[in-house]
Amino acid sequence: MRTKYFTATHARKEFFKMLELASQPEMSVTITLNGIPKVVILSLEQYEGWKETLEIMSDPQLMKDIRASKKDKKAGKPILWEKEKKRLNMK
Repeated sequence: MRTKYFTATHARKEFFKMLELASQPEMSVTITLNGIPKVVILSLEQYEGWKETLEIMSDPQLMKDIRASKKDKKAGKPILWEKEKKRLNMK
C-alpha cells in the first residue's frame, strides 16, 4: 500500500486532494501533527476489508477452522451439495 503524508496544516488546505488520493486503490493518506503520524485516511473499500479481516482474526473458532481446513487434504476439492446436506442431516 502506498501512503502520502500531509502535515495537519497542509491537510487543512488540501482536504479534497487528500480525499481523492485516499480513494485510489492501495492508497492511504497519513496526517501528521508535530511530525508524529496521528490519523490515516483510507477508502471505504479498504477500511471495510481491514475491518472484516480483524473480525475474522479475532474469532478463535473461525481461525481454528481456517487452520484446520488448510491441513485438510480434501481442502479445495468440490463438495456435492446433496452429499453435504445428508451429512448435516438437512432435508
